[in-house]
Amino acid sequence: MPFIDELHLHLAAGRGGDGVVRWLHLKGKDLSGAAGGNGGRGGDVVVTAIRDITVLLRYNDQKSYEAEDGAPGGSQSKEGRDGKELLFEFPVGTVITNVQTGQRFELLTEGQREIILQGGNGGYGNEHFKGSRNVTPRQSTKGKPGEEADFEIELQLVVDAGLIGLPNAGKSSVLNALTGAHAKVGDYAFTTLNPNLGALYGFVLADIPGLIEGAAEGRGLGHTFLRHIKRTKTLIHCISCEHENPIEAFTTIRTELSKYSNDLAEKPELILFTKRDLLDEKTLALRVKDFAKATKIPAKSIVTVSVYDDASLKELGDTIVKALRKK
Repeated sequence: MPFIDELHLHLAAGRGGDGVVRWLHLKGKDLSGAAGGNGGRGGDVVVTAIRDITVLLRYNDQKSYEAEDGAPGGSQSKEGRDGKELLFEFPVGTVITNVQTGQRFELLTEGQREIILQGGNGGYGNEHFKGSRNVTPRQSTKGKPGEEADFEIELQLVVDAGLIGLPNAGKSSVLNALTGAHAKVGDYAFTTLNPNLGALYGFVLADIPGLIEGAAEGRGLGHTFLRHIKRTKTLIHCISCEHENPIEAFTTIRTELSKYSNDLAEKPELILFTKRDLLDEKTLALRVKDFAKATKIPAKSIVTVSVYDDASLKELGDTIVKALRKK
């Protein structure tokens, strides 16, 4: 299914209904009293968070939305009906920014609701103005316009663990093998143009599109996808065994993370050597040892995996779950 992670929408809350001039007619009297009701309130614009990262696609074809206006007041002091709220369902992790005011709303938990624009108040009917000195008021007021603004809607994924690494590091294959996700897999760079999600014993894993040197400055997929790991709790750094210089591959990604965000660079990180079936056991052990020495990462904390080896997949899955439960 197509994936949308940015929207630009113009939204308007409903206008309040007008107050009206009405009279209560009693037998034998021309004017028996003011009885014009107030207008109803305009509908608010409301956002709520749901667990469906594809839902932004629902709003991609229309760029402007308006909540319902309040109804005008009625006779016999009846107030107009309030306008219906305009409700948007956005994925957990969505950031909604009011372009005019800069106000931001972050949807971080499922079911969270926020009013981002308020509907206008209804106008007063002539009954509102009735008093001892004005027993037959003939004035009423118009309803107030609702709030209106342009919004930038941006999805920043909230996942438990994000698989990162250079293009073709085996992230999609690992995600598929661990979770049964159906991420596209190929032997060329940038196979993954969109983040893919999978679940491992209730924990959400994300395959983050490949990064390259210069991503923090916008090269390659750049900022488009770096933001998707800002809220990831743990990083799984995938390094392919087919890469002749794993230290260089590791350093490239670490540099880009540090340039983009110090907080991002300081997240817990699991080092994962993928495609271990491409090396014999002796070469693999030596490569892990050299990597550990150069990076000062204990060799025992580095995991190796082949998607064709069930035992290594089970070890990896257990390691990830243990780390996430501990966190």
